Amino acid sequence: MITAGIDMGSATIKAVILKDGKVLAQNIIDTGREKEKLAKEALDGALKKAKLSLSDVEHIGVTGVGYKIIPFADKQVTVVGADAKGALYLFPSVRTVIDIGAEEGRAIKCTPDGRIVDFAINEKCAAGAGSFTESMSRAIELSVQEFAKVSLESTQSIPLNAQCAVFAESEVVGLIHAKTSKADIARAVHDGISARISAMARTVGLGKDVLLIGGMARNVGLVASLNKDLELEVMIPKEPEFIGAIGAALSAAE
Repeated sequence: MITAGIDMGSATIKAVILKDGKVLAQNIIDTGREKEKLAKEALDGALKKAKLSLSDVEHIGVTGVGYKIIPFADKQVTVVGADAKGALYLFPSVRTVIDIGAEEGRAIKCTPDGRIVDFAINEKCAAGAGSFTESMSRAIELSVQEFAKVSLESTQSIPLNAQCAVFAESEVVGLIHAKTSKADIARAVHDGISARISAMARTVGLGKDVLLIGGMARNVGLVASLNKDLELEVMIPKEPEFIGAIGAALSAAE
């Protein structure tokens, strides 16, 4: 059976093609206002890579932001459900999944068969997600990649006390004016995000194996902060952005 999964992220749209549970192709594009058109574009790109046509696909699953408005999908999957299913597909030993994207972060506790035990979402404040690091990296004139790497060179821990992205940004501006090093500012931002995400993860319950997914899983500075706060080493897929789309495709096959 050939199925497709689409993950409608707030910053990017991901599409995956599966054949009998094995990944044939993946595609990722930037998101925008025309959600339906872009979802189709992402899917077409994945189909092209798989050398297939839409008629070859038996079922299409969709998850993410505004997933209910994609008319050509015949399976709608919650983000939490898609994350858990995709995570366990690749890492059967995982019991806690942390997903950090551009606009929100979430922590999920699941059973070996994929049942959701508990979950928490940090959806009310961007200070716990990737868009905050993008904003702060611009403030100190670094690329997001440079911002992530330079935080590893920090020599001191500087707490960010604000729980809101707007006030936290004001704190960062104050640090800039105080001539605080870019490395220490970057670490403070990552530590602040990590503190919020770690608290959520502990609320739902930490399993022995913890998987970090979403675009922020590529941020080495945040990963270092999470490992320190959680007192363990999080597992990271080779392509962490596609786990939700894989989960949607797997759900479509059921």
